[in-house]
Amino acid sequence: MKLLRAATLNVRDLNRSEALYRDWLFYRTVESGVLARDLACSWGAPNSAGLPYVVMQPESGADIYLRLIQDEPHPDYEALKTYGWAAIEICVDDVLKVNERMLQSPFKIIGPPRELDGMPAIFPMQVQGPDDEIVYLTQIRDDLPMYDLPRATSLIDRQFIHVCAVSDLTGALTWCQNVLGLSFGRDMDIVYTMLANAFGVPFEQKFTIATLTHARDVFFEFDQLPPAAGPRPGWKGRLPQGVSLSTIVLPDFHERVREHAKWLITPPTVHQGEIYQGKRAATMRGPDGILFELVEL
Repeated sequence: MKLLRAATLNVRDLNRSEALYRDWLFYRTVESGVLARDLACSWGAPNSAGLPYVVMQPESGADIYLRLIQDEPHPDYEALKTYGWAAIEICVDDVLKVNERMLQSPFKIIGPPRELDGMPAIFPMQVQGPDDEIVYLTQIRDDLPMYDLPRATSLIDRQFIHVCAVSDLTGALTWCQNVLGLSFGRDMDIVYTMLANAFGVPFEQKFTIATLTHARDVFFEFDQLPPAAGPRPGWKGRLPQGVSLSTIVLPDFHERVREHAKWLITPPTVHQGEIYQGKRAATMRGPDGILFELVEL
């Protein structure tokens, strides 16, 4: 089964961002409203209660959602240079066609289509939105020996990986394995032009990244940031800037939240809407203050 359920992004202008993802990525709005207080408190963000939001779904109808929340951006936030959720990765049918589309869009291309070193099955590009959100648009051309990778059923389809930037890669991986019950996938040192540019280091410098899996589903990538990185700035009592949190469905939700209750922000609570579907959910604050929202199966 696939564990990813949603990514939550903070945006300055909800109407603008909703139109952006609708018109250029073919996402459709399936829910809108204002954030309930119990939900905001479960994230450790009580001051986000009452903020307007929308939930959007890919054209394919896959039940992996994008939640956009309107909030005032923090002036000190810089994309890619802080710890926390850094990007979402979406599978596409033809990355070259998508690149042509992005050239005409308000998205800024920060990484043109380029095969990954030693991984010809993966053909990604990267764009940056008006709120500095980072979106990978990736064509999957084959499976990998260890993973079953999704194939897009529309030009721009579902999220399949959430990317997280951390200060201690080994520590973060260990936490996810021990607390969330995920499995280590693989680690590798790669040329990472986007990060090299962000930190002003030579483009040939390599960065260490690693993946986490559930069965043959790979859905988290963790990136080790250099010493120049730091904590993400934000407003007190509100969600982090950029990609705020990742929401996953946990098959062993009950056991995990019981055994690791010390990481919970609030006890599990039933929530309604497309993302939760009347199930219980709870959020854990992990390494570097990173928010993991967990939903029962």
